[in-house]
Amino acid sequence: QVQLVESGGGLVQVGGSLRLSCAASGITIRTYAMGWYRQAPGKEREFVSAISWNGVTIYYEDSVKGRFTISRDNAKSMVYLQMFNLKPEDTAVYYCAVGDSTLALKSSRSKYWGQGTQVTVSS
Repeated sequence: QVQLVESGGGLVQVGGSLRLSCAASGITIRTYAMGWYRQAPGKEREFVSAISWNGVTIYYEDSVKGRFTISRDNAKSMVYLQMFNLKPEDTAVYYCAVGDSTLALKSSRSKYWGQGTQVTVSS
């Protein structure tokens, strides 16, 4: 059974930082692309970032470029999202996902999802 468990969310002030983690089990993540999505209240879930199995190919949604950094540790079955200079519009539930490729994840085609972790940025 595949499980993706996100952690690291919380309440942070504008300009602050958070590091999200995603622990994968029941799957060999080194053969998959990994990604992050988010869903704000009243909005559809949107793509945030994706990283290829070897970390070579990375995509970011335009609004997070230069502020968020995705990384992975295949040996630990972990994926991370380091978020800097957080803004109120970053407030959302953040989800970890597994996909066949970074392009698939960018197109919202994922194989598995986590349960999400709440990020709230207060002004």
